[in-house]
Amino acid sequence: MEATPGRERLIEQFKADGLKVMFGNPGTVEQGFLDAVDAARDFSYILALQETVAAGIADGYARATGGAALLQLHSGVGLGNGIGMLYQSLRGHTPLVVVAGDAGVRYDAMDAQMASDLVAMARPVTKYATRVTDRNSVLRTIRRAVKIALTPPRGPVFVALPMDVLDELNSEPVLPAAVPLTDVAPSPASVGRAAELLASAERPIVLVGDGVSLSGAQRELVAVAELLGADVYEVDSSEVNIAASHPLRRGQTGHMFGPHSKELVGAADGVLIVGTYVFPEVFPELESPFRADAKVVHIDLNAYEIAKNHPVDLGLAADPKQALRALAGVLERRLTAPRRAAAAARLDARTRERALALRSGEDEQDGTPMAVFLRTLAERTGGDLIVFDEALTTSPLVTKYLPPERPGDYHLTRGGSLGVGFPGAVGAQLAHPDRLVVGFAGDGGSMYTYQALWTAVRHGINAKFVVCNNRKYRLLDDNIAQYWREREIPEHGFPGSFDLSHPEIDFAGLARSLGADGVRVEKPDEAVAAVGRMLAHPGPFLVDVQI
Repeated sequence: MEATPGRERLIEQFKADGLKVMFGNPGTVEQGFLDAVDAARDFSYILALQETVAAGIADGYARATGGAALLQLHSGVGLGNGIGMLYQSLRGHTPLVVVAGDAGVRYDAMDAQMASDLVAMARPVTKYATRVTDRNSVLRTIRRAVKIALTPPRGPVFVALPMDVLDELNSEPVLPAAVPLTDVAPSPASVGRAAELLASAERPIVLVGDGVSLSGAQRELVAVAELLGADVYEVDSSEVNIAASHPLRRGQTGHMFGPHSKELVGAADGVLIVGTYVFPEVFPELESPFRADAKVVHIDLNAYEIAKNHPVDLGLAADPKQALRALAGVLERRLTAPRRAAAAARLDARTRERALALRSGEDEQDGTPMAVFLRTLAERTGGDLIVFDEALTTSPLVTKYLPPERPGDYHLTRGGSLGVGFPGAVGAQLAHPDRLVVGFAGDGGSMYTYQALWTAVRHGINAKFVVCNNRKYRLLDDNIAQYWREREIPEHGFPGSFDLSHPEIDFAGLARSLGADGVRVEKPDEAVAAVGRMLAHPGPFLVDVQI
């Protein structure tokens, strides 16, 4: 095979792995590679103004496509900028293939400007991190990285690419990475044991996470939940794992405080955990939140998460779709008539509760600008849109009017840091150019990555953006109020550092300065007009809704 410069062959390897779009921000040590990118056919570069934004767009693109995304960062400083967003991808199991340049292996001994241990920096926020030092192992290393990123539990990987290694001639074969299939089913005996543990439960629950979505196991999950008459709670969940309208769906467990999750799960006598770890709060319960006599079954492809924090009676390292399908089959055969009747009664009770709640909600029309905006958006679109939700304290209102029903139509922030909503929407829109994509973010979170609007304009990515503007980090208000209650500290004024009211940020004006358009909404009647303007505008558009 004829040898070509490694920087050119690297692009061919990316294309062989289906990575034909690269997100990034350029730098000097990557200049030769980026020069080759400019000359490459069928390969595009999406420019962001800062690495955090590039990482967020890549994360949203990967989530929306269901595959891997390619991210280029600039040496140690760029990797440092992107680390916070890479933590989001690690926690959310996003398969990012991250590359960064360095000046070259020949300069290792010099401790020169911009020298840093890139692998050590990347390791805490990736599944795999390495540096290529031999010209004939560039493509081999990339294939390994792609395989690791896409093998459950998925996650970001990192490869440092020295300039001098990429400048050398390379004769490696260009071959697609071999990603192992993981749709493995548990043994019949294991499934039988799981059914035995769960079938007799009188107060069963199912705890689910994004392993269900990745496996495409939503239908199988519903089948098992209905057979058991079990409430379904979403735990480490940021995708549509069960339709919001299903009567057994009970919403999210705790995000911040363990006692909230304990209150939800503590009465269950049968617990099925699927595709999630328990529990992802910032301040989790140190003791098991389950009843001492509860039977607990945990199904996940990520064996590390099974019984990681709390004991289980049975752990199955298996594909959720295959395992749930097998479990439903066994339950169909084994459930006694009284157990079936009890499960049907629980399902019927939840169905009636849901119908009553919907009628009550129709009678209580919220007239605030945000509610009017969301209600109008739902009416005008018929719910046919993709939502990227970083609305945080406004998220319950967003999902009330735009409920997550179909897989791929809703993506929730994950990982705990801010700045995901706007770049995530850009990535999702690039993945689905023919769909309407709307990104929601708080005023605080939006300012972490507002430059994403510039990228959207530059590349003709027509996403829409909504600022849920309460002029503060409202979630911090809520959290410190809980802190005061737990420690019996008298309520007093919130810390000044939580306030964003002055100087006032002109979000619509800022959008226009980045090449987009925007409007501010202060009154309910303005919200209706804003929806019309947003939907009619041919390019990126932002609505700043005052709360």
